[in-house]
Amino acid sequence: MPAYTILIVDDIPENISTLFDFLDDNEFEVLVAREGQTAIEITEYEQPDLILLDIMMPGISGFETCKRLKENSNTKDIPVIFMTALSETVDKIKGLKLGAVDYVTKPIQQEEVLARINTHLTVYNLQQQLKIKNKELEAKNVELEAKNVELEAKNSELDTFSHTVAHDLKNPLAHMVSLSDLLLEELPDNISEQSHTCLKYILNSSQKMISIVNALLLLAKVSKQEVASTPLNMQDIIYKVQQRLELMMQKYQVEFVVPDKWPTAIGYAEWIEEVWMNYLTNGLKYGGNPPSLEIGAIENQDTIRFWVKDNGSGLSQTSIDKLFTQFTRLHTPVEGHGLGLSIVRHIIEKLGGEVGVESQLGAGCVFYFTLPKA
Repeated sequence: MPAYTILIVDDIPENISTLFDFLDDNEFEVLVAREGQTAIEITEYEQPDLILLDIMMPGISGFETCKRLKENSNTKDIPVIFMTALSETVDKIKGLKLGAVDYVTKPIQQEEVLARINTHLTVYNLQQQLKIKNKELEAKNVELEAKNVELEAKNSELDTFSHTVAHDLKNPLAHMVSLSDLLLEELPDNISEQSHTCLKYILNSSQKMISIVNALLLLAKVSKQEVASTPLNMQDIIYKVQQRLELMMQKYQVEFVVPDKWPTAIGYAEWIEEVWMNYLTNGLKYGGNPPSLEIGAIENQDTIRFWVKDNGSGLSQTSIDKLFTQFTRLHTPVEGHGLGLSIVRHIIEKLGGEVGVESQLGAGCVFYFTLPKA
């Protein structure tokens, strides 16, 4: 490790000689100046690691010398320790206000000077290392910001592309659903069973594909869109969900229990409707035979917990741990696309709530989500 360089600024030769020998014995490189202007010139050129600066000197004083050093961007960070015979507190304070890091009082106590020099060199060295690290960090931040801008541009391009593809897929899929449904209604009696099965498969597959496209579009919308939360009319939301699920409820012959009154939470009605749609659809598919579904709400101090209870076979803890992640399907034969509960989690977390499920094998499930109270 190279030796530190100390600049002694004093007009008294005896003081210089004593300090020079002492510091040289302690393996410091020592520079000397007899007055302030010379000290400024040496500091600019040699860049010492620390300056021992006398206050009372001919020409410009130690105070003025320190002031000029601190005004120069090339020398302002070099630590300055004043050497003074003055005992007035006001002079010490003045020196510190000018930017000095410390002072020692004449006659100089060599061990004290050495201790103070070592302390401030350590601090100075750490400050320089910190500056280097900060510059490196700033450079990395600039690079990271540039990469973020590039990534945002690519994400925006990909988002636009995916939306275009999704919307372009919906139209032909909708035609396939309509035509398949029409063909099934108008099939002649003598059509083969295989042809009938193929048409039903086309219809069901097209409907599932539309469902996947809609789910992906909703997931992208939830991730990107910012919405304002407002008080929710949960009774109206549940009514709309029942209307959308009417045929499915008839198919499964569900027993459905709904409360007469709901506490008021805040959220975004369009998204909460999708949450109930996903929860109730799962309950219809994977509940008992026939399914029995009950929904309700529990008020807590700052939140409201909404829940759906089913009479299905329940879930193990291993299965519960996998829920609410994308493309996770726990039941066979597979009826869904594994996006529903992931969408629920994204929606509720964005609205400031939580999702979860309570279940035991053979005892059904209680799926829930929370929202802030109105």
